[in-house]
Amino acid sequence: MLVFGLASCRKDNSLGFTPGTGAPTIISVHTLSKSDTSKTPTVITAIDANGNITKDTTGYAINPAAFDSLTTSGNKQDYYVIYGKNLGSTTQITFNGVIAYFNRALISDNTLVVSIPTTVPTIGAGATNKLVVTTLHGSVAYTFVTLTPVPTIVSTSDYNFWTGSQITLTGFGFATVSSVGVVGSTAQCSIVSQTDDQLTIQFPANVLPGVNETNLQLTYVYNSSGSTKVSTSTLVFVDLDNAYNVFYMNNFQNTWIDNSWAHPSGVSTAASHAGTASIVASYPAGGWQIEGWAGWNSSTGGIVYSSSYKYLTFWVKGGVATHTLVLVGDKMYGGYGQVQNANAYTAQLITVPAGVWTYFKIPLAAPSTPYSKSSTLLNFWANGTTAQQLGFFLQGGLTNIPDVDETLYFDEVAFTK
Repeated sequence: MLVFGLASCRKDNSLGFTPGTGAPTIISVHTLSKSDTSKTPTVITAIDANGNITKDTTGYAINPAAFDSLTTSGNKQDYYVIYGKNLGSTTQITFNGVIAYFNRALISDNTLVVSIPTTVPTIGAGATNKLVVTTLHGSVAYTFVTLTPVPTIVSTSDYNFWTGSQITLTGFGFATVSSVGVVGSTAQCSIVSQTDDQLTIQFPANVLPGVNETNLQLTYVYNSSGSTKVSTSTLVFVDLDNAYNVFYMNNFQNTWIDNSWAHPSGVSTAASHAGTASIVASYPAGGWQIEGWAGWNSSTGGIVYSSSYKYLTFWVKGGVATHTLVLVGDKMYGGYGQVQNANAYTAQLITVPAGVWTYFKIPLAAPSTPYSKSSTLLNFWANGTTAQQLGFFLQGGLTNIPDVDETLYFDEVAFTK
């Protein structure tokens, strides 16, 4: 009876195996998976319904290739398999002293599957290059290098900048950034605050001549000897110092003024995307309302067409419900009027989510561009090369949208180069 009972306990172990009681050992570390970069395109020839011969080169031949996944270094957030002995009672895994998560359902007495944490130090005193596995029966250290990640921007607090402005970059790999430059200029940004997942920078106190659209260059230290590399952002940033601004830095610019139908309107300190003020626009429930601004406040007012203008950009904070606005202007098709959603062309339709700031960057077209209902280019000068009105029409009474009083805010309104 006693022998039978012991055998049953061994079989019913919750792990599905019996952990070894000896000291743990690590034999090797391997990548959990590997992408096959040996794919080669295959030309697929076929005959379509009209009897025409077609060729498709998007297919790929299957080229199975053996690979050795053994590695002595790894990337943060990637998964790795640790091979060894007596690993079944593992209680902790660390990389350079930082505890790593592992799923006990994926372990055996000979293997552990683990992901390298994003907080593992890769340079400086904390970069010990040690992988340590601790079990109920001891611990073992193994030489393993956690690689310094390339600084990667996932999102940003602003796509626009100007003299002395600050933006916060969110992503990973920022802890080792030593400097931030601007492509097209020798100027350097100041680092205001820095963690591995956030980097706040301040742009130079002087205008960057010739910089319109640009990328950031992040110089980072990638090894313990202090060697550096440069990573260029894929995100594009716009210098508003060199743009034609309607509103930024808390006020109207270039003699533009409020030209709204309802109140409150104009400059407001109730909300702001960057700074302390924005433009407030009120849309009463059920109304067919245009809220906007005019550039006729001087003899030379308005924006004159130039081929150097590439985009109309702005931030807008939504109200109670999500709405689709129609962007209108005095020199656009339809003019500065109540252009219904159904009659607007694609580039005019601006969907504004409720309650959050959303950035819009609309490509501009030359005045001679033919009208097209499906056009994604905004022809702001279709009927004249000096435009003096810009606004947004909200069509009330639509059955699929709540009929409520709405208040929207606009900031950083500019024609950029």
